[in-house]
Amino acid sequence: GEDPARSALQRREEDVQKMLKCKTHLGTKNCDVLMAPYVHKRRTDGVHIVNIAKTWEKIQLAARIIAAVENPADVAVVAARPYGQRAVLKFAHYTGAHPVAGRWTPGQLTNQICAKFVEPRLLVVTDPLTDGQAVREASYCNIPVIAFCDTDSPLRYVDVAIPANNKGRNSIALLWWLLCREVLYLKGAMPRTEDWSVMVDLFFYRDPEELEKHEEAAAGGGLSGGGAVPPGDDGFGATYDSAALAGSFMAGADASQPAGGADWAAGGGDWSAGGAGAAGDAGAAAAPVDWAAVDAPTGAPPPVEAQNWDAQPPATGGGDW
Repeated sequence: GEDPARSALQRREEDVQKMLKCKTHLGTKNCDVLMAPYVHKRRTDGVHIVNIAKTWEKIQLAARIIAAVENPADVAVVAARPYGQRAVLKFAHYTGAHPVAGRWTPGQLTNQICAKFVEPRLLVVTDPLTDGQAVREASYCNIPVIAFCDTDSPLRYVDVAIPANNKGRNSIALLWWLLCREVLYLKGAMPRTEDWSVMVDLFFYRDPEELEKHEEAAAGGGLSGGGAVPPGDDGFGATYDSAALAGSFMAGADASQPAGGADWAAGGGDWSAGGAGAAGDAGAAAAPVDWAAVDAPTGAPPPVEAQNWDAQPPATGGGDW
């Protein structure tokens, strides 16, 4: 039969489709000389295409290195860029690694009085250019470094380079998801015959503004009748006849009106007179005030006469402007 080791390392068609969908194979227009062996070809627009076969092989190699560390907490996973922070936290959650999401504190590996001082046995970074400080400190401490490297990434102090697109949000999430799944396979957390129940969507970066828009839309839908109650049901188990209820309501409204249907416009009197009569019970009715006949206040300043500036004589002694 087929060699199980070879079948285990054989890449699966659906994973390749995911890589192509997330544009993991698209590099940049620049290519580092050390990344040239991982480049398949260059497109007419200058963008380099990464060889996905080598990407898969390096993910297998990196997963074997990570699984060989006895204590999972001795593996530090780093992502300073926002697109990789959620993926790093998810990877650490499922594998037990130590996550460093966000800004890397200088001296985190070398300064023992640093509040975030750690001594990992392995360092995994999302981008050796953005996470260059972590890679440099790891070189001081003889810590091996695994890095997702684009075609223009520097490979100095990087021990295992995984060639892939490390700039797109979908590509970064898929790479961390594939690496995490392979580590779990190697550790025996689940057999290779089963698919991982965790979807790659959980590793995707989520924009806070988009989340707020979705929450506002959901809240607005709920208030505007998103959970509409079916007719004839008040939502508490009681049913009613809407037609009969409307008829009884109209009957009660007719009974509250005076007999014969009073015409308010025709039968209405002078409301101001009625108000004055009611006020007469408490005292004399106040006479209406004609505001137009009221004199202006005596302290008002006299009106200013308009001046004709054209009739004024020119100022003497001035130059011809």
